[in-house]
Amino acid sequence: MNEVQTLPELEVYDVGQINNLVQIMREGYLKTPVYVQFVLGILGGIPATIDNLVFLLNTAKKALGQFQWSVCAAGRHQFPMGVVNMILGGNMRVGLEDNLYISKGELAKSNAQQVEKAIRIARELGLKIASSNEAREMLGLKGLDKVGF
Repeated sequence: MNEVQTLPELEVYDVGQINNLVQIMREGYLKTPVYVQFVLGILGGIPATIDNLVFLLNTAKKALGQFQWSVCAAGRHQFPMGVVNMILGGNMRVGLEDNLYISKGELAKSNAQQVEKAIRIARELGLKIASSNEAREMLGLKGLDKVGF
């Protein structure tokens, strides 16, 4: 990853995994700042609650220092946890991989429909929406013209 300047998404399903990230950072396998995805509401992982998200976020801030982050919450938790995540300063993640619905009982027609809903919510909260180029810059990504495939 370091040789080809790839930014990995480091998924954290429970608090102990933050300690694992600290260890592999100490060993030099990860460059900072890292990108952390808190995964909530998945069988075997931490439940999707505001308290748990705040706990994970505060623990990660103390252990990792500066980092970019987002929340992946399964099913009906996707938008409520995503909104809390945005309010706390994280990046919003949506998509049919995590949730098949756009609202209670209504199947989403596409990932784009979920993205549009997330953008509407963010605008209602007064948050800035990053363009794809701005997102690449925020994350320190090299861009499509430099990936080599």
